[in-house]
Amino acid sequence: MLSPSAEQDRYGRVDFTNLQGWIQKADGPLQFYVHAGLYSIPALGLPLYSSFEQTQSLFGPVPVAFGKWQINDEWSIQAGRMFTNIGSELLFSYQNLNISRGLVFNQENFINQGVQVNYASGPFAAAVSVNDGFYSGELNWVTGLATYKIDDSNTIGINGGTHFSDFDSSTRSPRFQFATINSLQNSSIISVNYTYANGPWIISPYFQYTNVARKDNYFSPIIGGETWGGALLAGYAFNENFGLAGRVEYIAQSGTRFDTLSATSLLYGPGSSAFSFTITPTFTWDRYFVRGEFATVQAYDVTPGFGFGRDGTKRSQERYLVETGFTF
Repeated sequence: MLSPSAEQDRYGRVDFTNLQGWIQKADGPLQFYVHAGLYSIPALGLPLYSSFEQTQSLFGPVPVAFGKWQINDEWSIQAGRMFTNIGSELLFSYQNLNISRGLVFNQENFINQGVQVNYASGPFAAAVSVNDGFYSGELNWVTGLATYKIDDSNTIGINGGTHFSDFDSSTRSPRFQFATINSLQNSSIISVNYTYANGPWIISPYFQYTNVARKDNYFSPIIGGETWGGALLAGYAFNENFGLAGRVEYIAQSGTRFDTLSATSLLYGPGSSAFSFTITPTFTWDRYFVRGEFATVQAYDVTPGFGFGRDGTKRSQERYLVETGFTF
């Protein structure tokens, strides 16, 4: 499979995942955050291109940069290029229990450009944003989140978003469509999550639903699609130097393989589904870390050409990763 610059996915590569730094001002009424550098975002079920390719084709060398006005202890407004409100897994590998992002994560948007209002009081926090969804540059999405901290160990939350006008990224260059996937840009999504964090344990299950509406055109209507997915993430720290994390998930798309010519594919063709398992041991010594990972994906009812591998015919994907480096 080729990227927008015709780079071919490989069976293996040595690369950077997070050659990044950031600067921020987090006090006073006027605050800011700027995040810059080189990054690769490994995601299960998808090809893995180089950090140079992904940085150029996704969000550029400055993926996050926003200013913030802290009105008072409870309210704030921020604007610029921000992390999304949607989902339970974060974008970069160093922010997560696992190196690779999951199948459910692949349905979400990652970076939004727009304006956001935040509220926090006691155990409750919420945010609402008007933004460009899947990085289209057009303000046609609204997203939001709400979390409630039940006690020191338990937190529940809900997040989601929808577009309020359609956007056709198919008229743009292939490089533009690498970040702004046409079907997902015109979707709606909702996710509920729960997190237990106590001592050495972190356990976080979440469930997610997405919808792409039917679209009529001059020739024939394009049937929309829905996905339902759930994931369980867990981590246990045996001591200050060693921890083990894992993830299991399942996701399915509506429709049947007979809808291929008239339906939107959000997974591996209409009616397809997939299961994944990931395990990630991590060793740390002061600021140095090394972690390995094994992940496997099994897809079912795959439309020919929509599966794994360079020709889209494989039904499974296995991935072995080693990540090492320093944090500052």
